[in-house]
Amino acid sequence: QVQVVESGGGLVQAGDSLRLSCVASGRTFRGYAMGWFRQAPGKEREFVADINWSGDSTYYEDSVKGRFAISRDNAKNTVYLQMNSLKPEDTAVYYCGLKRGYGGNHYQPRLYEYWGQGTQVTVSS
Repeated sequence: QVQVVESGGGLVQAGDSLRLSCVASGRTFRGYAMGWFRQAPGKEREFVADINWSGDSTYYEDSVKGRFAISRDNAKNTVYLQMNSLKPEDTAVYYCGLKRGYGGNHYQPRLYEYWGQGTQVTVSS
């Protein structure tokens, strides 16, 4: 049974940093890209960042470029999201997902096969 578990969320002030982690288990994920999405109250789930299987290709949503960094450790089936210079508008539940392959439409959550339950990030002003 596949499990995807996010951690690392919390309540921080504007300008602070957080590091989210996501661990996947239950099968072999070779060839799977991993991505982070977020969903604020009353809004649709939106793309934040993704990374290919080998970790040498990444893609970011414009509002987080230069502030967030995605990385992965395949030996641990783990993807990370380092979030710096956090803003109140970054407040959301952050979800980790896995999809086969990479490229094409980065923004479509329906392409993802597995999802975690999410971790809350709240940034106060």
